[in-house]
Amino acid sequence: MPPTADRVGTIHDKVHVIHPFHPLSGQEINAVCRRSHWGEDRVVYLGKDNRLCFISAAWTDIDPGDEFRRIADGRASFRSCDLLALHCLLDELTARLEAGDV
Repeated sequence: MPPTADRVGTIHDKVHVIHPFHPLSGQEINAVCRRSHWGEDRVVYLGKDNRLCFISAAWTDIDPGDEFRRIADGRASFRSCDLLALHCLLDELTARLEAGDV
């Protein structure tokens, strides 16, 4: 079997590196597969000289974007669930301050 033949569990997707500080930011990479390495979800891709390289899946656009952020289209800085969680934390802090626990 030639080395370029398909293997079980492989993918042939082009994904973009979206992490702003990664050296490949904005570039397209050829994803080979997606696996958990060292407890982190990673994309395996073909790098220079056809060597296998790894990148955090969160640093690519392999997953569809968050629905809220897609709909908000940059018009909202915070998600509703995050604001509600912040509200609960502030209520708890206020109660502790009033009770003298802080």
